[in-house]
Amino acid sequence: MTSSTRRPAATAALLALAIGSFGIGMTEFVVMGLLPDLARDLLPNAWATNSDTAIAHTGVLISLYALGVVIGAPTIAGSVARFPRHRVMWVLALALTVFNALTFLAPSFEWMAVSRLLAGLPHGAYFGIGALVAADVLGPGRRAQGVAFVLTGLTVANVVGVPVGTFLGQHFGWRVTFMAVAAVFALATVCIAAFVPQHEGSPERTLRAELRVFRIGQVWLTLAIGAIGFGGFFAVNSYVAPMVTDVAHAPSWAVPVVLVISGIGMTIGNLVGGRLADRDLRRTLHGAFLGTAVVLVLIGLAAQWILLVAALLFALNFCGSILAPSIQTRLMDVAEDNQSIAAALNHSALNVGNSLGAFFGGAVIAAGWGFVAPAWVGVAMALVGLALTAVGFSLGRRERELVPAC
Repeated sequence: MTSSTRRPAATAALLALAIGSFGIGMTEFVVMGLLPDLARDLLPNAWATNSDTAIAHTGVLISLYALGVVIGAPTIAGSVARFPRHRVMWVLALALTVFNALTFLAPSFEWMAVSRLLAGLPHGAYFGIGALVAADVLGPGRRAQGVAFVLTGLTVANVVGVPVGTFLGQHFGWRVTFMAVAAVFALATVCIAAFVPQHEGSPERTLRAELRVFRIGQVWLTLAIGAIGFGGFFAVNSYVAPMVTDVAHAPSWAVPVVLVISGIGMTIGNLVGGRLADRDLRRTLHGAFLGTAVVLVLIGLAAQWILLVAALLFALNFCGSILAPSIQTRLMDVAEDNQSIAAALNHSALNVGNSLGAFFGGAVIAAGWGFVAPAWVGVAMALVGLALTAVGFSLGRRERELVPAC
């Protein structure tokens, strides 16, 4: 097969994977723009008593999805490492279709909660194994760009899918939004089956072998960097809708507009992050965490002005999206030969951050501190991420210096 014929085939395969990541971006982030609608419909009694408390309680749905990612990423990725990756990707896309169909059929808050947990289970394995396929297609020296390509569908979802889903939910009901999400995953399932070529797994890898990755101290430290540092990103993004409407006093139609602006920042940040991480991973992580902390401080000081809020959310999503491919590349660097589970663990870490950010953000809102308070929670979490990053690279340098003496 010539390179000219391989290139279109590779492009079709990567686009098929990106459709699935687009669906994941919708299902993960659209809830944030629909929290008031979900609270009003699924928790009518709590809404009638105190709408702020109802919204904070509904934020549990974000945490449950993130918990599903945390559980599913290492267990699924480790269990399927020995199977052909093209088949694994097809099955994961099918599972995402079914679980999101359960979401729009959910008759109560409790059923909705279960469906969100289930929908999160395939998330990490899909991105992790998909990133390995993309990295193999792009070749040596472009791993972070391969990771970023798979993540592009997720970031484009924040430009198009999430705002459109939010609009549909606000005007036609949130169930219509999740019907659209399930349709995207159905399309991804068909495209992956049709266009992703045979891609063998690692037959010698078992779940037990993959779990040895947890014996590596640097892996735990990198997971902590993602879980705590990235939480600052989600502390604010989880409560964008009430910040826009209740703090900046903008109309509800401004929420999808702000989400589009945020999504553009996320898309650009993801693409820039992949290139920067391939050049200098340490500086990229340090700069992204510092930038995130600074932007969160500014959000805390200027949340009452809608134009500034929109601009700062663009900057927040830009900085936060630089972190995603960078942390995944760092995990792949320190995980030795446990690449399948390492690639998926990044999404466990980031979704622990998702869960922690949504939880602590909701906690300060429920405590009566207002919808700006999550920004200050985010500042603290981003600075902890920055400190852990510095410690991780410092320890790594010392370990390399000790190797010749052994």
